[in-house]
Amino acid sequence: MAQISPLLRVRFSTSHPKDITSDVLHTMMAYENICKCIHLPVQSGSTRVLQLMNRTYTREWYMHKVDEIRKIIPDCSITTDIIAGFCTETEEDHQETISIMDHSQYDFGYMFFYSERPGTLAQRRYKDDIPLDVKKRRLQEVIEKQNELSLNNYTKDIGKTFKVLIDGDSKRSNDDWVGRTSQNKVVIFPKNEILYKKGDYVNVEIKKCTQATLFGEIVN
Repeated sequence: MAQISPLLRVRFSTSHPKDITSDVLHTMMAYENICKCIHLPVQSGSTRVLQLMNRTYTREWYMHKVDEIRKIIPDCSITTDIIAGFCTETEEDHQETISIMDHSQYDFGYMFFYSERPGTLAQRRYKDDIPLDVKKRRLQEVIEKQNELSLNNYTKDIGKTFKVLIDGDSKRSNDDWVGRTSQNKVVIFPKNEILYKKGDYVNVEIKKCTQATLFGEIVN
């Protein structure tokens, strides 16, 4: 797909960690138009809980996969999914999730507390035994950790220049464009005297950020 056109951006929307092989990583690195971002759902940092979830990998295996991504594609962003308060989850299990977040340095995460879904394997096999207030507290700790990681990662982009694909007008102002980097990070930047349009690529130097958005200026 990357060979169809150098102007075609190819991006994975999600993946099971087992599918991100060395061959995939080396292919991503070989083509500039394959986005350097991987959604790598971890769900939990505890091997015991992962086994209950039928995730088919261990904490150590997952951490090795993250290390492999960082080695082969140093500028790759990694995002994830996390479930707090899965059945029988202990405080030690929860802290292992927090620590795997520190190890992985996620740019973004989809974070939820566990709730039963009728007909699922977990609903049939396990009792939903974690009190709601504990689930909410653990989720809040996961969210706070991810907010910290996101801000740290986005701050590191200040001063760098990225090739940005224009998505369209910014929601807040028609005087600004909104686009995305190869790492799938949202960038807001003022329009200039050159007439660009949705779908164009521009080079943008990052001037500031929040934990979820980069702000910059077009550079020639």
